[in-house]
Amino acid sequence: MSAGAQGRAPGPSGGSRDAGAGRPVPEILRTAREGTPLSADEVRRLAGGLADGGLTDAQVGAMAMAFAIHGLTDEGRVALTLAMRDSGDVLDWSDVDVQGPILDKHSTGGVGDKVSLLLSPIVAACGGAVPQVSGRGLGHTGGTLDKLEAIPGYDATPDVDRLKAIVAEVGCAIVGQTSRIAPADGRLYGVRDATGTVETIPLISASILSKKLAAGLDGLVLDVKCGSGAFLPDPEDSRALAETLVSTARGAGLRCSALLTDMDGVLGRTAGNGVEVAESIAHLTGAAHDPALVAVTLELAAELLVLGGLYPDVSAAHDAARRALEDGRAADRFARMVVALGGPADLLERPGSYLESAPVVVAVEATEPGVVGTVDVRAVGLLVGALGAGRTRDTDPVDPAVGLTEVAARGEQVGPGEAPLAVVHARTQDAAERATAALRDAVRVAPEGTAPGPAILGRVG
Repeated sequence: MSAGAQGRAPGPSGGSRDAGAGRPVPEILRTAREGTPLSADEVRRLAGGLADGGLTDAQVGAMAMAFAIHGLTDEGRVALTLAMRDSGDVLDWSDVDVQGPILDKHSTGGVGDKVSLLLSPIVAACGGAVPQVSGRGLGHTGGTLDKLEAIPGYDATPDVDRLKAIVAEVGCAIVGQTSRIAPADGRLYGVRDATGTVETIPLISASILSKKLAAGLDGLVLDVKCGSGAFLPDPEDSRALAETLVSTARGAGLRCSALLTDMDGVLGRTAGNGVEVAESIAHLTGAAHDPALVAVTLELAAELLVLGGLYPDVSAAHDAARRALEDGRAADRFARMVVALGGPADLLERPGSYLESAPVVVAVEATEPGVVGTVDVRAVGLLVGALGAGRTRDTDPVDPAVGLTEVAARGEQVGPGEAPLAVVHARTQDAAERATAALRDAVRVAPEGTAPGPAILGRVG
C-alpha cells in the first residue's frame, strides 16, 4: 500500500494572482479583512498557496489575521481544513489487513496528560486500529512523543510503510507527524505564532483536523481540556473549540465527538517524560489506579469504540475498555507496540532498568497542614518544563528523567508528617530548590476542603 497524495490543492501563483481563474489574491484578502465571507473556492485557493509557496508570508499573515478577527463560515472552515489535508499525503489503508476501523484521539494538551499511552492499546485490544499521530510538548503542556522517546530505542518517526505494518500487526502505533502530512499546517502555524493568532479557533480547528483527516481515519474522539492547565482555560472557549472541531470534522465526512475534561489539577500522579511512562505502565499492569486518569481514559476510549461501530452504546464500550485494561490485554498491546518500534521487550516487567532516573530527588512538603485546594496547573507545567522536561521552541532538547511524582490531588491531606505536595526529580540541587519554591507557590493549601469535581465536564456531538 502506498501513502500517495489524494490530490494537492492548487495554490496561487507568484503571490499576487491565482494560478487559475479568479480574483487576485490581494482582492480576496481585502474581502476577508472587511469581514465579508469568502466562498469555499476562495478559501481553498488561499490554503493551497500555503504549501506551494503561492502566498507570501505577508499574505499568509494577512489571511490569519482576517480569520482571527472575523472567523470563517462553517463551509469555509471545512474548505480550509480539506485543502490543508490535501496539501500533502493522505494515508490509504485499503491494501493492508488492519483488524478494524481506523480510529484516533486528540487532546488539546495539559499537564500530566498520559491518556494516549493507555487509550491506544485499550482501543486496539477492543478491535480498533489506532495510528495515533502525536506531537511534542511546547510551553506548559507535555508531549506524547517526548514521553515515549524516554524509552530506549523507541522510534517515534517511522516511515509510512512501517507505521501501517505495525498497526496491522499490533493494532496501535503512537508516532509523530511526518513532513509529508498536511505541510500547509506547518507553514501556517509558524505564521500564526509570529502574528499572535495562535489561539484563533478556526485556525486551531483546521490545524488539528487537517492532520487527523490525512491519517485516513474512520472515527476521531477529541479530549478538550478545561481549567487552569488547559490551552484555553475559559470553559466557554473550550466548549466553543469543541463545537467547532466536531462540526468541522463532521462537515469533512469524519465521525467525531468531543469530551470536555478537567484540567484544574495534574492528571494522574506524575508530570514529566519518563515518570509518566512509568505511571502509565503501572496502570497497564494493575500496580496503580488513579481515579481521574482512569475515568478520562475509559470515557474517551468508549466514545471512540462507539464512533468506530465496534459497540452499540457507550455503556457497553466502557465495560469492554475497562476489561481490556484490567485483564492485561491492553498491556500486551502496549508491550508489542514498544517492541515493534524498537524498544525493549521486557519494559513492562523492568521499567526501572530502562527509564532514566534523575540524580536529585526531593519530597516537597507543604509548610503547614491542610488539604490541597486550588492549583495553578499552568504554573506546575512551567516548573516541570524548567526542570528540563519541556521546551519553549520545537528544537529544544528535553530531559527524559526529570519531573514530578506522587503529586497530591485536590482534596488530599498534606503538610508536615503527611503526604508531600509532590516529589521533585531534578538534575541539580539548585533546580530542585527552584521547583520546590514554584510548586509551593502554585498549590493553595486550605484548612479544609472538598473533594475534586468530576473528571468529565461535558460532551459535544
